[in-house]
Amino acid sequence: MQEVVRKRPIISARERGPGPGRYALPPTVGYINHDFTKPSSPAYSFHSRMSSAMVSVDSSPGPRYHIDSKVTRFGRMETPSYSILGRGRRIGSELFQTPGPGAYSPERAPPLGAHCRPPSYTISTRTRYRSVDAVPAPNSYSLPNLLGRQVPNKPSSASYSFSGRRKVGAPSEDLSMSPGPAKYNSINPDVYRQRQPSFSMQSRTKRPNYSSANPGPGTYSPEKFYMHLPKPPSCTMGVRHSEFVTPLVVDVAD
Repeated sequence: MQEVVRKRPIISARERGPGPGRYALPPTVGYINHDFTKPSSPAYSFHSRMSSAMVSVDSSPGPRYHIDSKVTRFGRMETPSYSILGRGRRIGSELFQTPGPGAYSPERAPPLGAHCRPPSYTISTRTRYRSVDAVPAPNSYSLPNLLGRQVPNKPSSASYSFSGRRKVGAPSEDLSMSPGPAKYNSINPDVYRQRQPSFSMQSRTKRPNYSSANPGPGTYSPEKFYMHLPKPPSCTMGVRHSEFVTPLVVDVAD
């Protein structure tokens, strides 16, 4: 019978393999043997001072040139400058006739390139007509009238005419001779509805007579009338008995 080999789990402490320090990864500093899987930054180097022999070989001057500030990479840029000088000497018997700016006429030059010259006009007198030139004047032509249906090849709007009213055959002809609505008089609404009060304006019927003594508004004293108002009890002071009652005599003198 074969012996059954029992498998056991692997324990890392028992392994005798190389450690992490055994592996050498490519550096990421500098550009020599740099790790190609990593991005590299620009690398600079420090160099020692060059010897005097190299300086003597390169005999070019240093930055000692003085460049004017008016000189740019587009050319010299400065404001115009003028000088005051005396009158020029004569050349021969006459002065040198230098033409001024007004001596040139650039507007008379022919157009150059793609320039177009605008139309130019001149003002002149009327030319005479020759006897052989039978040219009609503008008022000799008469255009056709465009009102109504006069021109067959021109579109025209609707045209209407004014004429007198016809009695026979017109739309207003009354063949049955029946009376119109204006023949009848309208009925007064007071006939078939409730009559409203009516007033009339008439002169005064009787002339007023001022001879009669009619009391005026100031004759009456409505403030003294209080019969319709509640009245409190009133008392008067007077004799107890009547003056015509015979007094009672008790004691009779002898």
